[in-house]
Amino acid sequence: MGLTSETTVYVMAALAAVCVALLVWLWPRLAEPGLRQVLGRLAAIGVTQVTIVAAFACAVNSSYQFFGSWNELVGNVDTAPVGVTGAADANGDGTMYGISSVKGSLIQSAGNEQLSRVSGLPTGPAAQNGRVESVRVIGRRTGVVDPAFVYLPPQYFQKAYYRQRFPVIVALSGYPGSIFNLAQYLRVSQTAGELQKSGRMQPTIMVMIRPTVAPPRDTECVDVPGGPQTETFLAKDLPQALKSVYRVGHDASAWGVMGYSSGGSCALQLTMRNPRVYTVAAALSPDYKVKDDPTTGNLFGSDPGRVSRVNGHDLMWRLKHLPAPQVSVLVANSKHGERGYAQTVAFVKAVKAPMRVVSILPDNGSHNFPTWVREMPAALKWMNQQLTFPQDVVPRNHQKKGPVTTAHPQPGRSTVRAAGTGPATTAGPRK
Repeated sequence: MGLTSETTVYVMAALAAVCVALLVWLWPRLAEPGLRQVLGRLAAIGVTQVTIVAAFACAVNSSYQFFGSWNELVGNVDTAPVGVTGAADANGDGTMYGISSVKGSLIQSAGNEQLSRVSGLPTGPAAQNGRVESVRVIGRRTGVVDPAFVYLPPQYFQKAYYRQRFPVIVALSGYPGSIFNLAQYLRVSQTAGELQKSGRMQPTIMVMIRPTVAPPRDTECVDVPGGPQTETFLAKDLPQALKSVYRVGHDASAWGVMGYSSGGSCALQLTMRNPRVYTVAAALSPDYKVKDDPTTGNLFGSDPGRVSRVNGHDLMWRLKHLPAPQVSVLVANSKHGERGYAQTVAFVKAVKAPMRVVSILPDNGSHNFPTWVREMPAALKWMNQQLTFPQDVVPRNHQKKGPVTTAHPQPGRSTVRAAGTGPATTAGPRK
């Protein structure tokens, strides 16, 4: 009986109902004076309250997938280091379609329990509608094992594109979010599919993954001294794993990362700190500084290097004291209804060349999925315009050749607010 299964929710709800009924039935007996009766009343109330809260928590977790299993709930996750090498599926002519089933691959097939509950995913022939795969990503350096959904556009399966590598956008959930939230509530693959089908977005692979690699701890995409190496996993292990199995671009000009809430903060951190891995970021309702709190614990250690690590994850400090990276970022925050508007405006003003920034600043919106869903189409279209496709071409017979950077015309244009401007501007393709 899985933590997120409907059976668990029904069982907990029934148990809570039974406890309430027993409390009502036994209360007259427990109402008599005496120490035993007083202790009985306290125990009955306590057990009833616990079962009601547990049933409610199971129902919420089943809907939002904060924790995917009992092991995750208690912090017992698979983080054992593994010695692996990349492998790829073949389709007769050497093209790589889908995930590898070869033992030792950095991408392994995963169960479809969560994926089967997501509405609006593509069905039918993959060459016509695309496909979403449920996988586990294995970190070669960090030993992290993290679930992910991978959306492959229809062109990925078409003969006309079989030698081409595709741009990638990595979508990160907030804390304590999950890949289910990205697929069901943020509608990452559904939105990308609709934009690509209508010609407003070039064929792009979407990877939905959570930055919470050591649940229930919130590591904020930081390499914790002596602890989880989240930044290394997302900046090194994840790209390496994807490149070993899928036909994705091998140059940073084909890689972008986006996220909401703390996932948006992570997207900015990854791009500004690793500009040779990700050149484009979109952050919906982000923070601009990583700080310790009860969910994170001590992220930066206590040795003399702590101050340097703290500053390194303060984006405003980086903009003031370090050379600006050659990346493009989009930030989004609502003027009324969110707390980060002033910080977002300050960040936009602080950006300097060669870094570029645009913004989405609606008048009203809250820190929730309805707001982020509204911002998603413009954010995806803008990100896509910055990425090259095809980034390079897969050599025939897998012979090693130099990359071919042929940038096709970018379909569609998104309207966003550019840094330092009042009216809405149209962001063109990245040069």
